[in-house]
Amino acid sequence: MATEYDKLETEIRESFGKGAARKLRAAGKVPGVLYGHGTEPQHLTVDAHALYLLVRRSNAIIDLQIGDSNQLALVKDVQRNPVLQGMPAIEHIDLVIVRRGEKVTVDVPVHLEGESAPGTISNHETTALSIEVEALHIPDSITVSVEGLEEGAHITAADIELPKGATLLTDPEALVVGIVTPAAPVLEDEDAVAAEGDTAEAAEESSEDAAE
Repeated sequence: MATEYDKLETEIRESFGKGAARKLRAAGKVPGVLYGHGTEPQHLTVDAHALYLLVRRSNAIIDLQIGDSNQLALVKDVQRNPVLQGMPAIEHIDLVIVRRGEKVTVDVPVHLEGESAPGTISNHETTALSIEVEALHIPDSITVSVEGLEEGAHITAADIELPKGATLLTDPEALVVGIVTPAAPVLEDEDAVAAEGDTAEAAEESSEDAAE
């Protein structure tokens, strides 16, 4: 049974430039481009709200409806306005044509689960791994367990089990997570604290004498 993907209706974009793009966004549309497999780039527009719901997941595969035809595409890049939040923040989208059986290069988020040994914390150094994987079997995330790990334990990219058929492209020696014990808070020197107290007391006495 064929896998069903989220559908996204598109329109062919015929006007270009910053002014045209602003008008599209004001009308609730997002400009984008579809390319790949040696085809001429297709300039499209999509509904901003529908797109926002789809791209909340990284490396989304979308079934584009272009006129009377359909095309599977990978969301390659989403350009956002750093000032705005939510749906209006999407300014442009890049989409790459994908076909069943081909492999693509993607960055997949690394998710930590579990608790390390009591008194330790997990330093998450590498938050995503670059892998080559079949286009229609891209994982949402890669889960790494830190359950019970003691101080000094570390997990590199090479230690992580990848989905079947995936190839690691990140440096195998890259540190993904390290287990450490937080440094104890620095306490003020008792002599220094006492000296500060003596100074404050002397200042108070001097003030009282001056008042008399």
